[in-house]
Amino acid sequence: MTTRLAALADWVDSVATLTKPDQIHWCDGSDAENQRLTEEMLASGVLSELDQATYPNCYLHLSDPSDVARVEHLTFVCTPERDDAGPNNHWMAPADAHAKIDALFDGAMRGRTLYVIPYCMGPIDSPYARLGVEITDSPYVVANMRIMTRMGQPALERIEREGSFVKGLHSTGDLDPEKRFIMHFPDELTIKSIGSGYGGNALLGKKCHALRIASYQAREEGWLAEHMLIVGIENPQGETSYVACAFPSACGKTNLAMLIPPESHPGWKIWTLGDDIAWLHLDDNGQLRAINPESGYFGVVPGTNAKTNKNAYDMIQSDTIFTNVATTADNQPWWEDKKEGEPATDWHGKPYVAANGPAAHPNSRFTVSATKNPSYSSLAEAPDGVPLSAIVFGGRRKELAPLVYEARDWRHGVLVGAGVASETTAAATGAVGVVRRDPMAMKPFCGYNFADYWAHWLSFADRSTKLPRVFHVNWFRQDENGKFLWPGFGDNLRVLRWIIDRCEQRVEANETPIGYLPKPEDIDTSGLNIREGALDALLSVNAEQWREEMTAVGEYLNSYGDRLPAALKEEHAKVTGALAKSA
Repeated sequence: MTTRLAALADWVDSVATLTKPDQIHWCDGSDAENQRLTEEMLASGVLSELDQATYPNCYLHLSDPSDVARVEHLTFVCTPERDDAGPNNHWMAPADAHAKIDALFDGAMRGRTLYVIPYCMGPIDSPYARLGVEITDSPYVVANMRIMTRMGQPALERIEREGSFVKGLHSTGDLDPEKRFIMHFPDELTIKSIGSGYGGNALLGKKCHALRIASYQAREEGWLAEHMLIVGIENPQGETSYVACAFPSACGKTNLAMLIPPESHPGWKIWTLGDDIAWLHLDDNGQLRAINPESGYFGVVPGTNAKTNKNAYDMIQSDTIFTNVATTADNQPWWEDKKEGEPATDWHGKPYVAANGPAAHPNSRFTVSATKNPSYSSLAEAPDGVPLSAIVFGGRRKELAPLVYEARDWRHGVLVGAGVASETTAAATGAVGVVRRDPMAMKPFCGYNFADYWAHWLSFADRSTKLPRVFHVNWFRQDENGKFLWPGFGDNLRVLRWIIDRCEQRVEANETPIGYLPKPEDIDTSGLNIREGALDALLSVNAEQWREEMTAVGEYLNSYGDRLPAALKEEHAKVTGALAKSA
């Protein structure tokens, strides 16, 4: 297998000349190819087999201890002008970046196989999908990309028809942290990554392509590439509404994507279309539609059990690649809070000793096909995507943000998204309550200047009168004793129901300086065990706290200087003015 597309063939040849592999393999994505690669990885020790009776077709990969997470400080956006990358990105001049990383690629694949991975992000026949080719020397990357993307012959055929694709070059190099870089060249639709075999650093279709490069493509082409889950909420009458949600880490994103309705809501269903990334396009009628560019999940596994996320727990019982988990004496995967079994061997592959820290790495992962999810929606393969009723932003705030509120309109919604923030937890940083701004949950992933990104979001108000309504949620309000006021998990469906009721104009709302809040009687609390007064607290707006918040938001926005859109300043001034007049 090779290609008749000259541009692709020439690029592969040039990379081979630079990296000097022993052989070149064009990936076709077939079962036979995957089986052969799996056998080779088992033989070489890249993978080890887990207990096939209890975890059929499941394998374990252990990373180098220095290579276990994204490396944002080594991730660069390389644009001709520094301001085009913006203060939200690390920047390097393209010529300097190419020279620096190409020197590391020189001879990097000696003794290895160069794999050519043609892939499609999104349904293979969707006009909203985009194409890429990753070159890598890691068979582990090939196996993961086969799960995470539509990889192989059909993707190559579409690439050859269209002639356009994102170029991704990856090598594990020698795994030296001092020689580890992830470079993005948006103008060239090119990614170069070396020195890491881990996740988002190496699976270039994921954050590198589907967010950093795609967000740039999206601005050029008039759509949005977002760090959002996509769910369908079906009521007992069989009507389904679709919602896209953007949450920073540790804010319940995966749990919401796979929410299981509580027993108090018979007949309700949640359908998962995506857990991480959404591409949003306006159709010919001005309706914003969403596709999930990915076809699998690359999820954090610690904390996953039958209670916290039953769907995720169930789907990783077979056909899963585990990365950096521990194992039990009988060779089953194990991680903290699994609620069954005991670790015998830690994620280093050594006998487990409690004093040495967690048995599974806190960022250990599972890679599994989306079709394994019990709540998987077949519409994840719909070429035209699904119509969005609402866009929801969320953060972790123990005070301040109500349980849910609605933006006045799209432009106000952009301000709400731009101001998204979360308070750190001790587990994450060692410092509790530090407010971190993470606009649209895209801080590590926007491939260009945030000020230009907000301007692009604002432009949609001039392009359609049918845009989704915009909301903000906060599952994490606490009382004076530090107890959560809202139960969360499956009961978050009650909030989603109000959001849909607003979209369908079935309920009124209370207007406040920050937006529209629910009337308490419109949040269904039947069968819910929350203390008296909790709902009133959850739906309250403290004007003094919000004045301080909007001052902080204004300072953050102004840090983007002259590129900050005037319309965003105006929206900020509206909210600030309304708060100044309130008690």
